[in-house]
Amino acid sequence: MSPLSWILDNPVGALVLACEIAFWVFLAAAIVARYVLRRRRLSTVLLLCEPAIEVVLLVATVGDLLRGSEPQWTHGLAAVYLGYTVAFGRWTVHHVDAWVAWRWFDGPQPERAPKHGRARLVHEWQLWLRVLLAWAVAVAILGVLMLIASEPEQRAVLLGWIGRASVVLVIWLVTGPVWQLFVDGPDPVPDHDDAPAPALLRSDHRP
Repeated sequence: MSPLSWILDNPVGALVLACEIAFWVFLAAAIVARYVLRRRRLSTVLLLCEPAIEVVLLVATVGDLLRGSEPQWTHGLAAVYLGYTVAFGRWTVHHVDAWVAWRWFDGPQPERAPKHGRARLVHEWQLWLRVLLAWAVAVAILGVLMLIASEPEQRAVLLGWIGRASVVLVIWLVTGPVWQLFVDGPDPVPDHDDAPAPALLRSDHRP
């Protein structure tokens, strides 16, 4: 099957791929505008395009079903992708910006994730709460798509994605915070994170 044929057969899946590429393109452009061109406002505008990508994908996914398309695995993938971007999009921008600022523009070295004790346990819980948010968003979107679907078989396809997302949620819980709780136990020494926020996320930054 040629790439063009796959795109025509799976327009939503192709749009998910395009949105992922666009996310990184806009992020790279925002970093270049911020640190190389010293254009803070342009960088902010480029970052504001990131949520627009999610809106486009959501509208296209819902619109595809409203036009009568049969729900496929790509519709479920779009819902899960939207959940991930809502929960981890800003987090990803923060970490990429911090790493770029440190690596090439004399910024502070990013804080590394703690390895042991209470600090590590808190870190694992924070990550899992993001996964929980991603799951909640994905399930909400899948619920809307199930209301649009007209046949039980079509709803079953979308329901299967809820099951897959739920399995990931439970596995992450067990292998993350629960595992850390039993393996290492809490550390009575608190872990402070006083590192300044990266420039892309600070409204008071001046280039």
